[in-house]
Parts: sequence; C-alpha cells; structure tokens
Amino acid sequence: MPRLLVLWDVDHTLINAGGGGLELYRIAFAELFGGEMPVPGSMAGRTERAIALEVLTLAGLPEPRGKVAAFHAVMAAHAPEVSELIRARGIVLPGAAEALAALAMAGAGAGGGAGAGGGGAAGDGGQPVVQALLTGNIRALAEVKLGALGLTGHLDLDVGTYGDAHEVRAELVGPARRRAALAYGGDFSGEATVLVGDTPLDVEAALVTGARAVAVATGYFSVAELTAAGAHVVLPDLTDTSRVLRAVLGTSQSPAA
Repeated sequence: MPRLLVLWDVDHTLINAGGGGLELYRIAFAELFGGEMPVPGSMAGRTERAIALEVLTLAGLPEPRGKVAAFHAVMAAHAPEVSELIRARGIVLPGAAEALAALAMAGAGAGGGAGAGGGGAAGDGGQPVVQALLTGNIRALAEVKLGALGLTGHLDLDVGTYGDAHEVRAELVGPARRRAALAYGGDFSGEATVLVGDTPLDVEAALVTGARAVAVATGYFSVAELTAAGAHVVLPDLTDTSRVLRAVLGTSQSPAA
C-alpha cells in the first residue's frame, strides 16, 4: 500500500462544535476592542485568517490586516475557556471516531506499530497512513474542540496546518506535506495526500494542489454540490466505515461512492 497523508477538516466533517468557535471570537474581540463583534458571513471552509480579517474590517478598525496576529494570539490564550461549552453542546459526527480508528488500524495492519497518526513512530518506515489536520481553525482551537470531544488520539497534530497560516485554504496543503515528509520520511506529493472535508473550498484545496478530494455531505453542502465542485469521491456521511476506508485509501473511484 502506498504511503498516504490524510488531512482531515474539523468542523462539520469530524465534529459540530456547538458554537464554541464563534464564542471564542466574541471573547477575543471584546478583550481587544470592546463591544459587540460584527458577525462575519459564512465561515464554511474558510480559514481563521480570512474570517478574522473580515471581522476586523467589518468593525471598521484601521489597518485590520495588521491586527490579525494579535487577534489570533488572544483567541489562542482564551481557547481553553470554551472547552466546557464544546463538551456540553458539541457532538462527534456519526462515524467520525470509527473512521479515524479504522484508518489507524489500516496503517498498523500494514506493518507499523501504534503511534501518532495511526501507525509507526516517525521515520520508522513502516507506516502507510499518516492522519493529520488541515483546518480553518487556529491550532489552539482545533485542539480544544477535538480534545473536548475525544478525537485527538489518532491524529498527528504537529504535521497538520492551521487556519492562521494563510487566507487561502489551498496554501495550507504544502506545509502539511513538508512536515509529514520530515517527520515520516515519505513523499506525499500528488495523490499521496488526501483531503477530507465538507465544503467546496476543501475540494478546491485538494484539486489545485494535485491531492485527492474526499468530500462528505455532513455540513452545509449537498452531495450534488460537492460532486459539482469536482471531488474525487463524495460520501453522504462517515457512518459506513468500510466505504470511508475505500474512499480515503483510493479503492473506490466513483465520484458519489
């Protein structure tokens, strides 16, 4: 089996955070600028860098781009405060935990031991599947969301790329590939990288970087919309673990498998 880098989206792919992310925005905005935060447009598939820039622009702040890093730093500092909210209101989407575990077992079954990302230790040459994140969230928020809901065990969070890195989601793919190559010694170019997400922007990020796109219609976009966006495989959800494995590992080529 070829070595594979699987990059998971977080919100509406693995979990629904129950409004925890928006609450963190409000906390950070109130601390830095006071008053009510203007509500941005759709966040689906966008990075925190793009969303924060929109929020600060809507607020009428001068030179908003120069304030994004400070805004993210305050968000990161306060991220643990929304953990209880996420634990109370958030949910793991059906099949998500099983999919992560099954991919980890697929890696271990091909010769790797247990470890981050579901396979052998970094550089041991035995792991075919590395699981990490490619998410619009800043890392601190992604860790709080997934940690509160118990989903960090099979993910190598150091390999992943997070939403403060760039406004354009596709720009997150290259850094993740490079970190995976350094950590695991593989070549994750082209379709050796698979993006799993729920929006056309996830699909676009895969297509423009030569990766494979596995889309799941568990967010705001339908199977038809994700198929039209060009995903290699579209799943209605993650509940059929065998189907998810086939889609991610490349053994199912039908767009709406």
